[in-house]
Amino acid sequence: MTALQAPPRPRTAVRAPAPPGPGGGARRVERWAPYLLAGVLFTGYALISVLRYRRLETMSWDLGIFEQAVRAYAHLRAPVVDLKGPGANVLGDHFSPVTALLAPFYRLFPTPVTLLVAQAALFALSAVPVTRAGIRLLGRARGFAVGAGYGLSWGVQRAVEFDFHEICFAVPLIAFALEALLRGRGRAALLWALPLVLVKEDLGLTLAALACLSAWRAGRDGDRRTARLAVGAAVLGAAVTALVFSVVIPSFNTGGGYDYWDKVTGESPAAALTGGLDVKLATLGWLLIPTTGLLALRSPLLLVAVPTLGWRFLSGDPHYWSADWHYSAVLMPVLALALVDAVDRSRRDRRPWLRAYALQLPAATLASALTLGATTLPSARLAEPDTYRIPERAVLAERLFARVPDGASVEADMAPIARLTSRCRVLWIGGTRGLVPDWIVFDNSSGWVGDPRDYARQLHPGAEFVRADEAAGFVLMRRVP
Repeated sequence: MTALQAPPRPRTAVRAPAPPGPGGGARRVERWAPYLLAGVLFTGYALISVLRYRRLETMSWDLGIFEQAVRAYAHLRAPVVDLKGPGANVLGDHFSPVTALLAPFYRLFPTPVTLLVAQAALFALSAVPVTRAGIRLLGRARGFAVGAGYGLSWGVQRAVEFDFHEICFAVPLIAFALEALLRGRGRAALLWALPLVLVKEDLGLTLAALACLSAWRAGRDGDRRTARLAVGAAVLGAAVTALVFSVVIPSFNTGGGYDYWDKVTGESPAAALTGGLDVKLATLGWLLIPTTGLLALRSPLLLVAVPTLGWRFLSGDPHYWSADWHYSAVLMPVLALALVDAVDRSRRDRRPWLRAYALQLPAATLASALTLGATTLPSARLAEPDTYRIPERAVLAERLFARVPDGASVEADMAPIARLTSRCRVLWIGGTRGLVPDWIVFDNSSGWVGDPRDYARQLHPGAEFVRADEAAGFVLMRRVP
């Protein structure tokens, strides 16, 4: 081959119609593979969440908060979340009306497990468009590897582990929108992305970013109508975000403002960018290297991740900078589909080394996900027999919590919350704002409270509480009439 000769073009992912026989069977496997993968992932996600709940390993109060909101929706009431303060409307905390979609299921199955299972289903569903796009553009083996690597990615697993959050609705919406964009269906991409404004207040900016990308692609392809619609969607996303932050949330908030401004804004842009630089660079490394081998940097789809990374890294709260918890879940479908796009682009590149590298990445990212999953991620615990055994502490604690009668008002700390929100009015310990509950229950296994009765008097001067029961380190106190 002379220096002037172009390298042979790799085969495209477009195939001729399959002949009868084995070819047709292969196409059926290709068609159903994304759904089979989603089923396996759903089983794994649900096991991780539900078993953690049964072992009393709830990480935060968020599961209780969301259950109170969904329970209110299920009974056609305003979404009051007493854990944020007596009578507090959840829409004054975060704007996530999309959680009302869970109300019919919760009405049938009034338990926090309903939320955990629904989240597992939504995360698993997001693997369908990722795998489908991968198979269409890269072929069966590489496409399935990308989908499986995405489903096992650390960002998704961390979100599954961290109880329930509204972003579980955003993940499949972003995945379906980007799949449509890769297919050249700009209008469908916009329709998938528009509901993001109902998931969380910052995701209107993600809609705007995706719409700008759609407008650019439509303009390049000469589709002026779609380009105009995309520009309108981008303006809408930015406008809704501004309106929600400045008007909607403050109107529902008892303080008339947005409680997280001090967290999502730093002292100054320069200080915010340079603060915690080592943590932020480490997070970028985790996002780009094990999931895409840095190749996603070649895809314009990566621009959809900019709004989420922007507010996180400009925040003055170090919790948002790291790769912990659920904050990176919405970035995972962006990275996976950017990888698909980048591999598809790179396999047509003139540089042989880049073509070879790109074609190996789907398998490499899956191997990375499997390695992390078998060692440090929640899926590793599914292979441990103790994961499926309910510890005695959890059994004893459940019996103690059952002593609280239905409909009672309860002041509780972390562990008891999600056990009681389905049948009681639950308030955060120390956050009742003058309301005296019928019961107090808290975890005293470390002995941080020396005298429970004295602690109850500190919480509620003038009220008298007696110890009703104690088990597994938990103390249950009853108010004396």
